[in-house]
Amino acid sequence: MATLHYDDYGLTPASDGTNLFFGIRGNGPPLVLLDGIGCDGWAFKHIQPALAHHYRTIHCHYRGHGRSGSPVDPSRIAITDLRDDVLSVLEFLQVQDVAFVAHSMGTQVVLETYRTLHARVRAMVLVCGTDGRVTHTFHGNDILHRVLPGIMDFVQRHKGLANALWGRLPPTLAFRIARLMGEIDGSTLDPRDFKEYVEHLSDIDLGLYLAMLEKAGEHSAADLLPEIATPTLVIAAEKDTFTPRDVVHAMANAIVDSQYLELEGASHAAPAEQPQTIVETVILKRPALIGFRPQITSQRALPCPIRTPLNSSCAA
Repeated sequence: MATLHYDDYGLTPASDGTNLFFGIRGNGPPLVLLDGIGCDGWAFKHIQPALAHHYRTIHCHYRGHGRSGSPVDPSRIAITDLRDDVLSVLEFLQVQDVAFVAHSMGTQVVLETYRTLHARVRAMVLVCGTDGRVTHTFHGNDILHRVLPGIMDFVQRHKGLANALWGRLPPTLAFRIARLMGEIDGSTLDPRDFKEYVEHLSDIDLGLYLAMLEKAGEHSAADLLPEIATPTLVIAAEKDTFTPRDVVHAMANAIVDSQYLELEGASHAAPAEQPQTIVETVILKRPALIGFRPQITSQRALPCPIRTPLNSSCAA
């Protein structure tokens, strides 16, 4: 299986002191990779290696995810807080113009980053994500929005039991259930990739995960969409139940001159199911999309000690 490999990596503090991890691979124009909630690389493990041949990929771990620290201020877990964390990493690395590839909730983070940096954002590739209110559109209805407060209350009152159950479903069984329910494309998703996702998801604090999900459900960047004036590719998955294609398509229609691509037969796990299609679309078929012409250039020295290469098999 592919794995995330970093040429350099490091930590930088967020405004509240939370340690933020970033990993860098490749040379060329900077391209930031942002995961969905509960993820720290899984969605990009088959994509980052190819992109790194053309770009300086910068992979950020959200607070409370992967190698980043738990939030120093537990209340700072909103989409705008995650945006501020991305800005902290970009400032630390002295990145000016930048492009983004985001999956799922990462789409919301990128949109808020564009709201702040707009002139410096060269392009956005938004994969299986929407402009917000995700708990209102999950599976095409608002059931998740309505039941989430009760789930959070249960977890708060029964932390020991909830944490004991969190992530305890055997990955093989979870894969079979997800495939039968149509949540994944079992014909293209490697069971080993799914196993890795389940194992690493369970490493995230359940309370943090649910609270961040609630914040993502409250957030909306719908007002921003008509104002976006940078090359944007929106990628939807035909069988995505987390961010249904109709919702994703509506977002694309609201962004002037955006391009839309729908992956046939794919689910919300599209980056792991059809990575080659995504890579070929971004690099080969629509190179101008990223806002830079792909090339190999000298890499700016990091304003921090150079680290030894690091492999990451963290899930997204």
